[in-house]
Amino acid sequence: MRPISKKLVFLLILGLLVINYETEAQVRRGTFIPYSSAGFGIGTSSYYGDMASYTTPLRSTFGMMRWSITGNYTRHFTPRLAARASFTYARIVGDDYEMNKKDPTNIRFPRNLSFRNDLKEFAVVGIYKLTPDNRSYDRRPQFGAYLFGGIAAVAHNPKAKDEVTGDWVKLQSLGTEGQGQPGYAKPYSLIQMAIPIGIGVRYKINDRFDIGAELGFRFTFTDYLDDVSGVYADPSVFQPGSTGEKFSNRSREQFSTRKGKDRTAGLIEYVKAAYNIDTTDPYSVLEGQNYGRAGNERGFNVKGNDNYMTGTISVHYIIPSQVKCPPLK
Repeated sequence: MRPISKKLVFLLILGLLVINYETEAQVRRGTFIPYSSAGFGIGTSSYYGDMASYTTPLRSTFGMMRWSITGNYTRHFTPRLAARASFTYARIVGDDYEMNKKDPTNIRFPRNLSFRNDLKEFAVVGIYKLTPDNRSYDRRPQFGAYLFGGIAAVAHNPKAKDEVTGDWVKLQSLGTEGQGQPGYAKPYSLIQMAIPIGIGVRYKINDRFDIGAELGFRFTFTDYLDDVSGVYADPSVFQPGSTGEKFSNRSREQFSTRKGKDRTAGLIEYVKAAYNIDTTDPYSVLEGQNYGRAGNERGFNVKGNDNYMTGTISVHYIIPSQVKCPPLK
């Protein structure tokens, strides 16, 4: 039995040496060791929709830019492929007066609507690294670029400012386009889906930290991030003097709804250009020309749904995939 036992021990040791040699050879050949990272970022957000047209991309992107913050967890599976789960909190804003005050002849200027919407987005995306990683996290390239795309759930709740009280009023429950009333659509959902796509770059600070910059666009499945889409509702569906009636049509108000700026001079220009009428009372002209009457366009046929874009600067901490034990003494 003893000779057989010695042979078994010899074969076992030889097998372990072979396995160890093959493992080291794979590492030398560049076998990738998966790892994870966690990040936090701050940045900007821009909205595109019925108050920010795609026909004026620079003005829509930078004119009402606001803020965003994000946190994420990423798992790097291969040198080129990773998956990320993230939570982003972003504010988007739109304002007919601010966007069109330099061109009050635009049909949106007299509409006088505005909103803000705080978006809570949970997203899962796949990442394709244009610059592949090396075989371990500590040997990743100094600079990298990547593309991403996936799916997101977005909680939102558009609000508008009451210039009398200064309060921000939730709009969905008011049914400003008649939602929920007989003959009108049902109220829109405050939970929506979106498709995030974008591009990012990162720079290796040291073995454990990266700094990154990312630009991401969100295609949504709703036209109501701004509470504007269809036509003006019949005033009879609202209680007389109610908040819903007031916020459904603000074209007769002298002051802009968000900043309280006097619109009279701009409206005089508008009625002169639109109706060829000289007047010092443009509000009466708008009413006489049926601007904002029931059934007239409120969203002005903007094609597609509302969307938004974020730009983010972030810091990422690399979570090691292996714990190295101290050497035995």
